[in-house]
This record gives sequence, structure tokens and C-alpha cells, in this order.
Amino acid sequence: MKTNIVPISIKAIIPTTNGSAVFLTEKQKIFVLYVDKEIGKTMQMAIDQVAHERPLSHDLMTNMLDGFGAEVERVIINDVKNSTYFARLIISMENELGHKIVELDSRPSDSIILALLTNKPIYASDTVINKVDDMSEIYQKIINVKP
Repeated sequence: MKTNIVPISIKAIIPTTNGSAVFLTEKQKIFVLYVDKEIGKTMQMAIDQVAHERPLSHDLMTNMLDGFGAEVERVIINDVKNSTYFARLIISMENELGHKIVELDSRPSDSIILALLTNKPIYASDTVINKVDDMSEIYQKIINVKP
């Protein structure tokens, strides 16, 4: 059975008591991925295109890919089990031996940061979209709260 994928994007990254809630959206649903505080900050810095004096770990990874002549093609959040998300990082490379595509198991948070840093698309599988709860109402309540 072929699994379909749909484009998703980051709606917001909201700090929580224990880390950050990353609100992801597709056409009909908003769902949330919880990450630790530092990963949430790194994601937000990638979105804001914050330059660093020295490369962070994800910058190093993109620099290494560049050095090898490889690039991120896309990220697919492909499954969720017991509130744990799974992702595949798709990397391509072309050299004298031809075109090669590598698919790597990855934490969604790391893959998302790499996609943001390289301006590449992020997708979710229908499996994920069908399993996750729609958090649209909760998201609206959060953003409408006045501090």
C-alpha cells in the first residue's frame, strides 16, 4: 500500500514548562510536536535566519552536506507511536558515479531544523495526519490569551 504525503509547515513554536510545543499545520489540521527547550530555540533561530558567530550542530551538518556535494531534498514525518514521532531525512547527491538518494531515520526535530536551514519542504504522511489529534482549537485558545 502506497502512503501519501502532504506538505506541512510550522504554525508556531510556543515555550512550555518542560520545553517547546511545535505546532505543525496542513490543510485541515494543526498538530503538535513537543521538543526540548534548546531544540525549540534552535528551530526558531532557523526560522528567523539568525546568524551565529560559530556554527551550531545543525549548521555543521548542513556544512558537511555541502562539503560532500549532497543536499537535503525533503523531510517526511512518517509515523507516530505513543506520542513519539518518527521521520525520514531524504538526502541527494550527484557525482561522477551518478545520482544517489539516501533516506535516513531521524528525529523529526533534527530533520525539521535541517529543512528550515536549507529551505527544503517538510511533509507528513497520511498515517501521521490520520493518527494525530487536531489541536486547532487549543492553538487558537493559546494565541488569543493576552499576557
